[in-house]
Amino acid sequence: METGHTGDEHPTHHPHKRRGLIARFRANFLTGLVVMAPVSLTFWLIWKVTGWIDSWVLPFIPQRYRPTDLIQDLFCATPLPGQGPDDLPFWCVEGALDLRGIGVIIFLIFTVFIGWIAKGILGRSLIAWGESMVDRMPVVRSIYNGVKQVTETVFNQTESKFDKACLIEYPRPGIWAIGFVSTAAKGEVLKRLPEDEVMTVFLPTTPNPTSGFLLYVPKQDVTFLDMSVEDAAKLVISAGLVYPSPKPAKTPAAGPVRPAP
Repeated sequence: METGHTGDEHPTHHPHKRRGLIARFRANFLTGLVVMAPVSLTFWLIWKVTGWIDSWVLPFIPQRYRPTDLIQDLFCATPLPGQGPDDLPFWCVEGALDLRGIGVIIFLIFTVFIGWIAKGILGRSLIAWGESMVDRMPVVRSIYNGVKQVTETVFNQTESKFDKACLIEYPRPGIWAIGFVSTAAKGEVLKRLPEDEVMTVFLPTTPNPTSGFLLYVPKQDVTFLDMSVEDAAKLVISAGLVYPSPKPAKTPAAGPVRPAP
């Protein structure tokens, strides 16, 4: 006679402790990687850019006037009485004192000095004379004017920035893309268009927002967004992965309570 299992008897499932340990290890590793990667990459990029600037600036400084050589000449040229070459500090060893960032400091000081000179009458006269000389060189003139326009657009603080972030239907109706409104269309462009109000919209590409398309869109076809231009740029760069946090709705201020008549 066969005996069956009762309803109260269930097979016991023992959790796999090894699998849980590996899963926790993997989760902790990924969390640490997410925390360390931005910090490490940021410091690595700063270190590389600093070394690149140093490699460009320091060759223009005579060898004897470089900070590392000045320190070694002052403190390591002659040992103190009773000291031998082995008793000198560690920075006296050849190549031990590698001060990275000196070229960056010299570059900043030199750039500020050039900017101060360029604001004066003498500096403006020298710049005008130099540009007149460049205008006489066919190939150099084209390169100089192009580079000058780019640098003025990127670094000039008086240039107008994007006003608002917006949505436009692109590349066809029913598909929406994020754009940046720079200004309203003016001049001949506005006269040639049938609409009265046209907005100049820059449509960036993902994940590189420095390239894109310049579009002239009728104002009624532009949907303005409440998010800032910076938040919209983060959304474009991250390919839609980083959304700005929603702002709390503004509650209207309560006015004075008037007694009922």
